[in-house]
Amino acid sequence: MCRSIKTLRPPAIPEDATEDEIRAAALQYVRKVSGFRAPAAHNREVFDEAVDAVAEATRNLLEGLVVRGRQ
Repeated sequence: MCRSIKTLRPPAIPEDATEDEIRAAALQYVRKVSGFRAPAAHNREVFDEAVDAVAEATRNLLEGLVVRGRQ
């Protein structure tokens, strides 16, 4: 769907994803879904809330994943 979002789980990246990487992926997702690169002033709040929610969901996902063959 959004080719600019990179895989954040090991072993795609050797260390844990940083907060900046998680936020950047969330922002790319919200941009793609909304169709706006940057929202108008009247949409800023809901846009930012969506980025926060997607970032939180991404954090939860990455923390809960079990990657086989990785210790």
